Amino acid sequence: MIRSFKHAELERFFRTGSKAGIQPNHAKKLRVLLTALDAASNPQMMDGSGWGFHALSGSLRGHWAVSVNGNWRITFTFHGEDAEVVNYLDYH
Repeated sequence: MIRSFKHAELERFFRTGSKAGIQPNHAKKLRVLLTALDAASNPQMMDGSGWGFHALSGSLRGHWAVSVNGNWRITFTFHGEDAEVVNYLDYH
């Protein structure tokens, strides 16, 4: 289950469907990824085909990422069986 978001507009999209603050052309993929993340009980459950699942390093060690489109990613951590600090960002 997703317990917390870092990106307020992504949380609003997840809860209400509002596209304010996200790239509108990412909405369909974001919905798929967030639905999967909400159902996941560990990071490896996000290793879907074509999702570019990977662990992060450096200052984001302990975080995981999946690809949305181009440089855009959803990043997250897990605490127990819950996703936390869910963020939506352009890596470059």
